[in-house]
Amino acid sequence: MPRSSQPPHGSRAKVIAAIPCYNTELSIGNVVTSARKHVGRVLVVDDGSRDSTVEAAKAAGASVVSHGANRGYGEAVKTCFQAAKADGTDILVTIDGDGQHNPEEIPLLLAPLLRGEAQVVIGSRFLPGKVNIPRHRRFGISVITWLFNFGSAMKVSDAQSGFRAYSKEIIDTFFLSENGMSISIEILEKAKRRGAVIKEVPISCLYIRPSLNMKAIRHGLGVALSVVVIRLKSGGRSER
Repeated sequence: MPRSSQPPHGSRAKVIAAIPCYNTELSIGNVVTSARKHVGRVLVVDDGSRDSTVEAAKAAGASVVSHGANRGYGEAVKTCFQAAKADGTDILVTIDGDGQHNPEEIPLLLAPLLRGEAQVVIGSRFLPGKVNIPRHRRFGISVITWLFNFGSAMKVSDAQSGFRAYSKEIIDTFFLSENGMSISIEILEKAKRRGAVIKEVPISCLYIRPSLNMKAIRHGLGVALSVVVIRLKSGGRSER
């Protein structure tokens, strides 16, 4: 994928913030309200929440797509991409709905895309001057990122960040298959194989429930295994 042509500048760019979420009624309203200041439209993809997430999102001014049942993070991200493509979006921003990410930092992710410098921008929790990540999370993310970077000329500092921005080339041409958290790696691997320019910008992150538990351990191991499988499938080939 060659370097992108200059996208529509500033207010002429059609920018959507899409929020994949599950049971985030306490935080989604604030996330939507803040995000609306920086994008033209906010879309909440509700992955079968059993609380009042949908009602809170709509009250804050978001449009909502509801899965009706919990399908997994990857399926929610796929819906974000599908909705952005159908809407003719120039830039898609994905951001978590649980309040971990700060929507006021959306302009940091948009800037490299609006300047035509990248097709993917990652909000990295590991770049200088930002939040201290709980030790067990830092370890897990570091292992997954190392597995993604291994043997690759293109390296990133935070392969698992869900706070990202994507250009129209990515939105319109990527077919995604992962249904769990490993979709974050699948997107980067496909972007790398296409020759897309990937940039990172420093972001802050608020950890609301930082404790270690078996669910978090299983999640980390599952994603790590998926990274290995995704890398083996790619075989170092360029995707066309």
